[in-house]
Amino acid sequence: MDVVVLGGHGQVARQLLELLAARGDRARGIVRNPDHAEELRAIGAEPLPGDVERESITPLVAGADAVVMAAGAGPGSGPERKRTVDYGGAIALIDAAKANGVARYVIVSSMGAGNPDAAAGPMGAYIQAKADADAAVRESGLDFTIVRPGRLTDDPGTGRVQAAETLGRRGSITRADTAAVLLAVLDTPSTVGATFEVLEGETPIAEALAAL
Repeated sequence: MDVVVLGGHGQVARQLLELLAARGDRARGIVRNPDHAEELRAIGAEPLPGDVERESITPLVAGADAVVMAAGAGPGSGPERKRTVDYGGAIALIDAAKANGVARYVIVSSMGAGNPDAAAGPMGAYIQAKADADAAVRESGLDFTIVRPGRLTDDPGTGRVQAAETLGRRGSITRADTAAVLLAVLDTPSTVGATFEVLEGETPIAEALAAL
């Protein structure tokens, strides 16, 4: 499988790229800063220099079997960058996928994006950008999956999660398990058209996805 990940230097994205490369897939990550290219090469991934806020990423997606939207403006950014990266990046990747005939599209969203009006304070702009990106993906006509993890941690992954369209609780999930969920989504055709929340839990990832 040839997978292009937008936001390739992000922590979840790098772990996904490493998982893909380790099993022999072609793992390509779009990175804004060329200085990050060597970090991707070190894990077996191919860096694709490109700034989604300033240039078209369409040529970078050529030949892909699937794309993953994992770009984010980050916690220190203001509302404008959340709009141009978290939402604008999703739109740019939709356009790039369509232009290259790539049907499969996976997006890393966030818990709370299903009810953005409930988000208050600094999180409001972030959740709204995620919600709008999710809506655009749903309406794109692509074979999408929307993954909404809870609070991300750097703890070791367990390979076990809880996943459902709505979990009804808040919680956390490791970045390692989030990356493993994304990998499993790419391998699971039944997740096409699904939108689901995911937290740490007791169910093996493949089993949790099969039950959606």
